[in-house]
Amino acid sequence: MEDEVLASAGVDSFEEIFKLIFAKLYDELICERDPSAYLKFRNSGETDFELKEKIQGLFDDAKKKWEGIFTDESKILLSPSHLAVCVATLQDIKLFNNNLDVVDDAFEYLMSKAQKGEKGQYFTPRYVIDMCVKMMNPSVNDKIIDTACGSSGFTVHSIFKVWKDIRREKGLPEGEGFTAAQRIPEETNFVRDNVFAIDFDEKTVRVARTLNLIAGDGQTNVLHLNTLDFSRWNEITKQEDWNDTYNEGFKKLKKLQPKGSSDYSQFQFDLVMANPPFAGDIKENTIISRYELGKNSAGKWQNKVGRDILFIERNLNFLKPGGRMAIVLPQGRFNNSSDKAIREYIAERCRILAVVGLHGNVFKPHTGTKTSVLFVQKWDDELCPKKEDYPIFFATMQKPSKDNSGDKIYLKDPDTGENALDEHGHLIVDHDLYQLSYKKQDGTIVKLEPGIAEAFAEFAKKEGLSFFR
Repeated sequence: MEDEVLASAGVDSFEEIFKLIFAKLYDELICERDPSAYLKFRNSGETDFELKEKIQGLFDDAKKKWEGIFTDESKILLSPSHLAVCVATLQDIKLFNNNLDVVDDAFEYLMSKAQKGEKGQYFTPRYVIDMCVKMMNPSVNDKIIDTACGSSGFTVHSIFKVWKDIRREKGLPEGEGFTAAQRIPEETNFVRDNVFAIDFDEKTVRVARTLNLIAGDGQTNVLHLNTLDFSRWNEITKQEDWNDTYNEGFKKLKKLQPKGSSDYSQFQFDLVMANPPFAGDIKENTIISRYELGKNSAGKWQNKVGRDILFIERNLNFLKPGGRMAIVLPQGRFNNSSDKAIREYIAERCRILAVVGLHGNVFKPHTGTKTSVLFVQKWDDELCPKKEDYPIFFATMQKPSKDNSGDKIYLKDPDTGENALDEHGHLIVDHDLYQLSYKKQDGTIVKLEPGIAEAFAEFAKKEGLSFFR
């Protein structure tokens, strides 16, 4: 689409493709829920002008269903002939297919075109997110937040996991994650009351809100705020435009502050999962002066501090005692001698549960920075009583999951040598972060070796960790 149309159309390609994906997701949802409806997002022999009117109508309906993504007056700006080419390209691709990789890849490509990579922000691959969700084991009563949400994979996958638990408990079939099927009230209530996300990039927030609204069946608490610069939240939240879109979610977020706290520095979440941007230092002393980790060894505020360092402290302040965190960090934080104070800061406040080293190719093509995921639980008399000495779970990813140029490596069926497919007919990225399974041609499901997440679950049960009891 980009080559054929958008280069010559003189439009913002991110916005225009986003509108089309938005309209198409709505079209698929309606058809899934109403057996008498038929798909409108296709060229059924209309003229280009008729087609444009039809797609604009679909987009207008989608805006009404999923509010706060596009303004009421926003229109599709592609010319009728350009739009016809785009519709032909998209019409036969099913987006609602229980696998957000397709939509993710599209948005990630568009975002990188819109200078996203310069900020050191990349979408976290879904398989890394799934490992974190399996290891942190969110439950229906957990309040969950992603403080640097990107396309909000951590929250969406937590929703899918908890929904399966809810359905299992009710004796219902587990159902699919990203699906157009109707949700039961307990499922939508969980999303409405328990799941939050924040990002400072406005485009990213709109992508995250879209995926959360659709996955969460119309519910979302994704907020456009600068997580680190909380002293300015009051100014931002007074703006009328901001309020129209985000006020509902923000009111719920405010209620999660501890009693007597009103400056947004502390919250009472059970679970924080995030992959904060690690490029670029924070240089504003209004921000740095709010953080202990903003000081040097002599106790003086520094002139600049790595963004991810401040996120460590900020995320811990989002957690209540006994709350747990998964955070993706550059490998250096774990072994640079200059970062010793950061490690001590963490160890003083939390039990270090696990460190999982990711392969250097995981975030390619955007960055070859070697990263690890840190898992911790805040000390608490009941949920995580303080100990001086305790075992920590360490693991290193052995399978790269992507090649050196950043293309995904797919699982092969050992018998046929062909690409293995999951039960939805999708390719499966080959990794060892958790147990993979694939469907053989005769319909049998083959389960492979347990992965890192399963090994951690064993460890967590043996250690009596509160969230695996």
